[in-house]
Amino acid sequence: MFEKSVRGASFYRSEGTSDDGSERFESLPTTAGPWSPDAQHGGPPAALLARAVERLDEAEDRVIGRFAMELWGPVPVAPIVARARVVRPGRSVSLVESELYDEARGRVVATGRAWLFPATTDGPPAEEQPLDHTHADGTDQQRPPHWGSGYLDAMDWRWISGAVGEPGPGVVWMRPPDLVDGEPISPVQRMLACVDSASGASASLDIREWGFLNTELTVHVLRPPVGEWSCLDARTVFGGGAVGLATSDVYDELGLVARSAQALLVQTR
Repeated sequence: MFEKSVRGASFYRSEGTSDDGSERFESLPTTAGPWSPDAQHGGPPAALLARAVERLDEAEDRVIGRFAMELWGPVPVAPIVARARVVRPGRSVSLVESELYDEARGRVVATGRAWLFPATTDGPPAEEQPLDHTHADGTDQQRPPHWGSGYLDAMDWRWISGAVGEPGPGVVWMRPPDLVDGEPISPVQRMLACVDSASGASASLDIREWGFLNTELTVHVLRPPVGEWSCLDARTVFGGGAVGLATSDVYDELGLVARSAQALLVQTR
């Protein structure tokens, strides 16, 4: 079934931190995306990039208001190094960035930038409008045999409408395993491990005939997510050429928590 078959698994295993703050990770098979067992799905790298910036001293008493990941190429299912730095410090908001480095090939494979905002509850009242469904209302779906396993089998999926392999928009509740083995996953890391799936949840093309690879992911976050599950209300549109756009409204148990967008490279296979 299209349900987590590796409960208790994780995406990465930490292999230690160097004197300069860089941390080396073993990328586990659970990170593999649907295109190849050797290339990661975008969700785990997005979450790992966010983890790196959340561990900066600058992130203390701050929340991520916007996160943007740029994929420089395939992120290999292989050892990678994560590091982060402050780009623009500030008393109110700060800009920070992180990167994932492929040791074997000696190159950066993904970067992330985040705007950090004060962690406060003194703002105007949140417009909390919970959805009229929860993950308990969703159903499992069979994973199409031509879609790779790895990430797809590591996640919990509960479909309200649509399905991977079923053309058109999709609404799905998702829950990831731990990001790093033996370590609790943060609320934002948990959500980012899910939102890169918007292009797959709303896939409108047959993966056997078309490639629709996301080159980036941009997420605007209203507040820290609540609970273990994230719901994507996702859709994909095409421009008639090589560009596609996948977007999603992201919900937790309280209501809307974020919005995401991905630019897709669309090509025949």
